[in-house]
Amino acid sequence: MLYIHGAGHYHPENVIDNAFLEGLGIETNDQWIMERVGIKTRRTVMKLDYIKSTQNQILSEREVLESSAQMGSKAIDMAINRAGISKEQVGWVVAASCAPTYSLPANACVIAKEAGINALGIDISSACSSFAAHIHFLSSMETSAMPDYVVCVIPESWTTTTDFSDRRTAVLIGDGAAAVVVSKKHVSDMKVKQTFMESDPASWEKVQTVTGGHFYQDGLSVQKFAIKKTMATFKHLQKSEDQLLNDHYFISHQANLSMLKSVCKKLEIKSDKHLYNVDQFGNCGGAGAPSVLSQNWEQFKAGDLITLIVVGAGLTWGGMVLQKEAINEA
Repeated sequence: MLYIHGAGHYHPENVIDNAFLEGLGIETNDQWIMERVGIKTRRTVMKLDYIKSTQNQILSEREVLESSAQMGSKAIDMAINRAGISKEQVGWVVAASCAPTYSLPANACVIAKEAGINALGIDISSACSSFAAHIHFLSSMETSAMPDYVVCVIPESWTTTTDFSDRRTAVLIGDGAAAVVVSKKHVSDMKVKQTFMESDPASWEKVQTVTGGHFYQDGLSVQKFAIKKTMATFKHLQKSEDQLLNDHYFISHQANLSMLKSVCKKLEIKSDKHLYNVDQFGNCGGAGAPSVLSQNWEQFKAGDLITLIVVGAGLTWGGMVLQKEAINEA
């Protein structure tokens, strides 16, 4: 059994609101954005003046205030503090990103160095579904093959690959980071009950970022895919659960609020069970869903169940069911 001991998140300070995007002259405004994607604000690691003057057209000249590794380190610090362990107890750092800073080495090594962790660093990346990939693969490993504690971290400096002259993507993307501390050797009050992961490689071209280029997606077909596979994953996970999943807390890929509300309506998920932050932080790629988990970490109580489902480039999709339990200290 895999246990989550702590979760952390971080978002940079610079805010891209809808008025800022309207000022870029890309034929958008607050009403257009809110009606289509329901996002009010996003965060960026880049200088706002740089975005305004260049629309991030020449990626080699982008001006970044905070590195991906620095964001990841801050999310790790929160997760480790909540887990109540020391960095010396971490045996692996597993990382992913939709906008990795380096082709080599593994970005996990760069993040681990920034976080002050001397451990094996490896990347397991599946774009926006990377959190499911991390939990799925670690859950499937033999306990004896794993160290005491593993840190999974996903920092997303996704605005650095965003074309701010294209309103279709400029209105969506934000930056942020999320991290969790997991273990198979030490029990905690948050256990992973089940996981699932799948992909459709034949459709890989629908969402992509060519190395050194801007992010691209076939928006309408990708949204249809996301809704379809989120619902299919929900039904797949339901087969192994006694309690109906729409009684669980629900966290999904933070693509856009309109999509999330459509999914919740179709799955009959009550509004008080739907947890999200996309309206305030935008689509933070692989960091989105686990950052929602982290932001709500303190509110979960014994007996609560959480269904978390994500979709991503590849095309990939996956999910998990988490359960909060009471731990007998005796």
